[in-house]
Amino acid sequence: MNVPRRIAFSAIASGIVLGWAPGAMAQGAPQRLRLGTLAPQGTSYHHILQEMGERWRTATNGQVQLTIYAGTMGSELELVRRMRLGQLQAAALSGVGLKEIDPAISALQEMPMVFRTLDEAAWVRSRLEPVLARRLAERGVVVLFWADAGWVRYFMRRAAVRPDDFKRLKIFVTAGANEQYDLMRSAGFSPVSLEWSDALTSLQTGMIDAVPTIPYFALAMQLHTVASTMLEINWLPLVGALVVNKRTWDALSPEHQAAMRAAALESGRQFQDRGRVESDEAVAAMRQRGMTVLPVPPAAEAEWRAMSERLYPQIRGTMVPADMFDEVVRLLAEYRAARPAARP
Repeated sequence: MNVPRRIAFSAIASGIVLGWAPGAMAQGAPQRLRLGTLAPQGTSYHHILQEMGERWRTATNGQVQLTIYAGTMGSELELVRRMRLGQLQAAALSGVGLKEIDPAISALQEMPMVFRTLDEAAWVRSRLEPVLARRLAERGVVVLFWADAGWVRYFMRRAAVRPDDFKRLKIFVTAGANEQYDLMRSAGFSPVSLEWSDALTSLQTGMIDAVPTIPYFALAMQLHTVASTMLEINWLPLVGALVVNKRTWDALSPEHQAAMRAAALESGRQFQDRGRVESDEAVAAMRQRGMTVLPVPPAAEAEWRAMSERLYPQIRGTMVPADMFDEVVRLLAEYRAARPAARP
């Protein structure tokens, strides 16, 4: 249930307003924004952010300058901590990091197998975005774009298809994801809490047997060289957003804000489009290098779905705020009622 991001998914009390410290904002001086991301240097995600930074610089006549720290600032929890301290003014975060700011975000990424297609996941997210953006603003950050990067899949050292098969495996859980760890234990699994930087080594030593993540990250992190079997299950969509410290954002002129938001939205579209394409490309590349892809037979899929639904009462009100959980269920019913072909 984790993604680098921490696919991670301890949230802070929802009533706390984060005191984000702004960077230096001397009048007339260039405003330097430092952005952190887990995306490794040289990846398409990194390049998209670089291009966005260049558009920001051009549109503001050099008054806004972006420095990107790609894969060098620790976990997403660490990125959030650095934003609080003012060491970073922006971050590209998955749902794992975002829910550290407001737990409502977990509605997009902590309900396993609730979404059956990426289209319905994106439609539900679009209906939730205004309230989620407002809640994040109340906690000191501004959302510039939302995107998903396709499905989280399971990468394993040895083949497993049914839920009971996974109970014999040691499964990676992002360090600090205590609620997720406890949920997996309660369901009979054997989670192991680790940092993402330790995932490959832990697979190599047998400390863990399986890692849930998107194919693109599995390829980038070379997980497939050890976890050479992928279960083709639509477990969770990996959702993320680009966020900026609100006090930093509010210090910008309206003209600069408009230009930067437009550039960011275009980057968000590229994130989503490239993420989905690269997910398929990554699977193809790993297959060529010897990875086995296991389809999920209908009977096994039914077992996974039944297991997930048994977990929902534990997820609702703990990992996902009850009101947001109920709203996702309501929106899905609305979506499927209007599209009979999308019904389960």
